[in-house]
Amino acid sequence: MKKFDILMIGNFAKDKLIVDGIEEIASGGGVYYGSVVVRRLGLAVGVITRLHPADFPRLEELRTEGIEVYAIPAEGTSGIANYYRSDDMERRITRPIGFGGQYQLEQLPDWQARVIMLTPLYAGEVDLDFLKALAARSPVAMDIQGFLRVPRAEDLIFEPWDQLAEGLRHVTYLKVDRAEAEFVTGLTDLKAAARQLAGFGPKEIVLTQSSGITVLSEGQFYEAPFTPRSLVGRTGRGDTCFSTYIAMRQSNSAEIACKWAGVITSLKQEKPGPWKGTRAEVENILSATA
Repeated sequence: MKKFDILMIGNFAKDKLIVDGIEEIASGGGVYYGSVVVRRLGLAVGVITRLHPADFPRLEELRTEGIEVYAIPAEGTSGIANYYRSDDMERRITRPIGFGGQYQLEQLPDWQARVIMLTPLYAGEVDLDFLKALAARSPVAMDIQGFLRVPRAEDLIFEPWDQLAEGLRHVTYLKVDRAEAEFVTGLTDLKAAARQLAGFGPKEIVLTQSSGITVLSEGQFYEAPFTPRSLVGRTGRGDTCFSTYIAMRQSNSAEIACKWAGVITSLKQEKPGPWKGTRAEVENILSATA
């Protein structure tokens, strides 16, 4: 039986990044951006993902990083078209362009992990029974976008997750962004929204927005800013932030994990693709700003 520090489950994506009308095909998804960060930070990480066999070669980038990958053949490959304007990379329009299908417990290899990270792109990958079964094995870190973001025709829209109260009882670390937090709670005060979400059961809330990360852990809030010099690597920001936090949290306090997430997410936004820096690079930045 293979054992990992972090096991990531989510559909690999073949995205379209369109900036000022110029299109580029790029690998994506939480398992892509996140697993590279976890491995670069020195942890053992496994990825279970679904995609069309024609796209299996895209997984070699992960294996080259030392990531163990288990690919489930699917009828399609998930993907999102992200439309940006170069003068405002914070705003984007997203369109679903593919789907790698839903996970079934019987399809999973017999792997174990200290934490299981669920990083679905949008609704349909993971259901409540699957979440509950994983939570019975290991603490679950989950991005709520995979239950709120629903493909409808050519759009991705937020819709209520009817099983939210039951589902969040089985989550240890919950990641939400500002829009998701406001949609679920109806609150614009992000700290109040985090407290409300924690009331459903998660022990820690990781909340991201354009300006930085906010963490609620054991009743205390911790914050770290994002300070990128450019936003050419904007896509994958939330995945990078959450994965950094979970990786660092395995052997550090919530406060330290939050600071590392702020720095690495800032660096990631300056370059397309996953963050491929070093721990020493981050330590130097943190020492200089202490």
